[in-house]
Amino acid sequence: MSTFKQARVLITGGLGFIGSNLAIRMVERGARVTLIDAMIPSYGARTFNIDSIRDRVQVNFSDIREPYSVDYLVAEQDYIFCLAGQLSHIDSMRNPINDLQINCLGHLNVLESCRKHNPKVKLVLTSTRQVYGKPQYLPVNEQHPIEPVDINGIHKLAAEQYFQLYHKVYGIAATVLRLTNTYGPRMDLLSQDKGFTGIFLRKALLGEKIQLFDGGHQLRDFNAIDDVLDALEIAALGDHPGRIFNLGHHQPHSLREFVEILAQRLLFEIEDVPFPAERKAIDIGDYYGSYEDFHQATGWKPKIPLQKGLEQTIDFYEEHLQHYLKSHRKDV
Repeated sequence: MSTFKQARVLITGGLGFIGSNLAIRMVERGARVTLIDAMIPSYGARTFNIDSIRDRVQVNFSDIREPYSVDYLVAEQDYIFCLAGQLSHIDSMRNPINDLQINCLGHLNVLESCRKHNPKVKLVLTSTRQVYGKPQYLPVNEQHPIEPVDINGIHKLAAEQYFQLYHKVYGIAATVLRLTNTYGPRMDLLSQDKGFTGIFLRKALLGEKIQLFDGGHQLRDFNAIDDVLDALEIAALGDHPGRIFNLGHHQPHSLREFVEILAQRLLFEIEDVPFPAERKAIDIGDYYGSYEDFHQATGWKPKIPLQKGLEQTIDFYEEHLQHYLKSHRKDV
């Protein structure tokens, strides 16, 4: 990945889970890294995430919904990783306008800034498996029907379409990766609405009871953060503009299996409970995706099994847990 040496790299959502890990990776590659983050409460951003590289990156505390700030930051970048976004499916249903502004308007601002000020830049957008909705077959590939079951999925799909359109009309080199359940060090442990991985991990670390809906037999695929970082690098350096690719893992696991792996290291109680009506309404059942298109195009495939990835994640939090159990406003 020597191509990133001295490259100018902008990461939106750069103090969040994936953004901060990518920032560390880019610094290791020798890139000149700028991070933009609005530091919205409950979204998982924290300055401690970049503690090890704080003096080697530029940080801009601003919002991609503000076009003047984005215009300034986009100019002269070589690569832009578009990771900022509202991620909660539940919150998107409670506050759809906010989800629209962040996941659609914010990305349009980035694309417009690229069109006006930096049309040769290479972009990577992270999207979500949620655009598929409830699977009609497994594994889900890119030819699967698109039927989002919530506002977040609709807005993520709209963002994908913006990136494809700007490639077709303006020649912007944009690639989209649809992520599945990403986990690892620096993930948000406080949110109650951004997926079960952070919630289960926090409860396990604190010795609290974990509740499994309908026995926890729902299947999911999981990607360790290092595998996702590999995919982001490959997508940025590759020549696949306008393409949309799934990530995923060849070995799906049930939610119960996920919890049982945590229980091999941590002491907590497991309880089976009925599905809450609010969550059942947008639950998709089993999901695991096919990453075959991305593998054929780039050679990427996940390397880290869930057991190893969770062990590495637990190791990180056992050392740094105190930094992840308080809001970012108290993060020092």
